[in-house]
Amino acid sequence: MSALEEQEQQQLPVRPERLPHALWSRPGAWPWWLQIAAAYVAARAFSFLVFSGAAFKQGINPWMQPAPGYWDFVTIWDGRWYQIAAENGYPAQLPLDSLGNVQENAWAFYPVLPLLGKALSGVVGIPVLASMTAIAMVAGLLAALVVFRLFLQFSSHRTAFWGTVFVACFPVSAILQVPYAESLNLLFLAAALLALVQRRYVSAMPFVVLAALSRPMGVPFGALVGLLWAHRLWALFRERRRPDRAETRSLLAHGALTLVACTAALAWPALAWARTGDIAAYTKTETVWRGGGLVPFKPWWDMAVGTLGPVLGPVALLAFLVCSAWALLKAPAVRRIGVELRLWCACYLIYLLAFLQPQTSTFRLLLPLFPLGLAVAFVSRSKAYRWTVVLMFSLLQIVWVVWLWAWAQLPGGGDYPP
Repeated sequence: MSALEEQEQQQLPVRPERLPHALWSRPGAWPWWLQIAAAYVAARAFSFLVFSGAAFKQGINPWMQPAPGYWDFVTIWDGRWYQIAAENGYPAQLPLDSLGNVQENAWAFYPVLPLLGKALSGVVGIPVLASMTAIAMVAGLLAALVVFRLFLQFSSHRTAFWGTVFVACFPVSAILQVPYAESLNLLFLAAALLALVQRRYVSAMPFVVLAALSRPMGVPFGALVGLLWAHRLWALFRERRRPDRAETRSLLAHGALTLVACTAALAWPALAWARTGDIAAYTKTETVWRGGGLVPFKPWWDMAVGTLGPVLGPVALLAFLVCSAWALLKAPAVRRIGVELRLWCACYLIYLLAFLQPQTSTFRLLLPLFPLGLAVAFVSRSKAYRWTVVLMFSLLQIVWVVWLWAWAQLPGGGDYPP
């Protein structure tokens, strides 16, 4: 950390009698959690306005009357699937059409959000969709606080603050206040990464399990901790030295975390198998939405060729891979976010390339790459630059909500999913 950044991190103490005035006149003197909470609430208030405007213009749709209110509008799309999972549970038999093909069903939606939503609904007495919306909003705020603490491991207070603001204003960040599992997953993932960076491997375990049971995060996280563990073992072998007792305990805990992460990655498909008796129940359900079987990496190749042609398509895909690899390995701003966060981004990108069907939902699925928000903050300390990023992200958020969240039937039926 540079001397200038260290100076940024130092905050002048505020005398108790002047605290009320300082809270209004000097936001920089606020406690860190209040700074982050205020920035996050402001970002969600902007998303509220965007959703409200889009809802006012919403026409005929599959869920409700035209021009719905905000609270109804944010519960469409997958929110209704989470509601089905919470109220009806997961089917013991996969639904089939007349040809024996698996139909869309709740097994595609991980259980943490439905379980919490059902529990809160039972305690408070509000509808499940309302309880899941409330959970998502609170989880998003908590996630912002954890993200800031994670970023603070690599940067000054001010840079970590701006990195967190960029995450809160990300073009798809509106998803953090709707009944989707993204905000819960962001909270658990950020907490697991923070514990990993601090080498608190046992503390990371419950967060890894919760992350893997809220969204499909187990595979890339298992790869992350496994590669880091293998590197530590290789370093010991290469140096031909015996670890001391503390390092041995750390290595054992790290290995246990790797095992937990890999087990958590398989837990939901295993539960679907146990419940339905079909070993491929989860995979069959997931692939219903893509209209074809699961062949790793092939969808991206097909998309590139189908969009840009047999020559330019593969060239563009290769250029994307090369640029991504260069950014994670060599870009100065990205290198400053630490090995663990860069490796997480690499593992998650490879996971998306291997298993994701590229479509409009891809934008939303990029949210777990949130550590790159800190890299964006490292690019420049200029206020003009940082406010410009916030402005551009906010404008793109309007595009995302109006284009993808609002429903408008395509000529062939249906609409692009958010």
